[in-house]
Amino acid sequence: MNYIAQTLVKSWVMAEMEIRKLFHDPTELITRAVQPILWLGIFGEALSKVRAIPTGNFTYLQFITPGILTQSIVFIAIFYGLNIIWERDLGLLQKFLVTPTPRLALVWGKMGSAAMRGLCQAVIIFIFAFILRIQIIITPASLFWVFVITLLGAGFFTGLSMVIASIVKTRERFMGIGQVITLPLFFASNAIYPISIMPGWLQFVATINPLSYMVDGLRAVLIQGSSAGLPLDILVLFVTTLGISALSAYMYPKVVM
Repeated sequence: MNYIAQTLVKSWVMAEMEIRKLFHDPTELITRAVQPILWLGIFGEALSKVRAIPTGNFTYLQFITPGILTQSIVFIAIFYGLNIIWERDLGLLQKFLVTPTPRLALVWGKMGSAAMRGLCQAVIIFIFAFILRIQIIITPASLFWVFVITLLGAGFFTGLSMVIASIVKTRERFMGIGQVITLPLFFASNAIYPISIMPGWLQFVATINPLSYMVDGLRAVLIQGSSAGLPLDILVLFVTTLGISALSAYMYPKVVM
């Protein structure tokens, strides 16, 4: 119990250190806001006029908003491995590793930082959705679940990026592999079209893709106002994030080897 408490406290310290960097240079938020705005303002608006994608009783802009939010969170989290390589090159990572801080705390600190950046993206997307008059459900309950899903989803993809960083070990290789992973995961999910219209093999990929469960959970609380499938979404994200946390903590020191 003492180990868990110590890990949580030090995780918060690591996350708070990362968050301070964001407040010192908020231009990162502005630059990262461009991509979701383009997706909603151009891609979403254009396809909403075509009406070729079945979205049930919701407009296409409503349908795609949780997917674009998920995309923004994943794109932030997946490149955290690049920060790990950068910290190694500066000698910071070696200093972290010789401290008594649990490796899991170092991992959870990065995950928490990615989640905070993801929540900032959520605020930007909510504001833009309001400007475009996209009807989304904003209540204390929905915001709570957005926080939980963002925390778990950002945690999983941050952990995945740290595992990749410990294997490739160079920034150039990491950038290439990061792109190769994120784009297929995004398009092989229910972010911009329903799983039902996919070919059979892609439906299988989508059902084992953690990104799909992020989208499904956010869509349930922000658009559908239903929590029927939410327990499964949370369970899948929790188990996968817990598993990748353990793997990341094990692989973390290998970045410097």
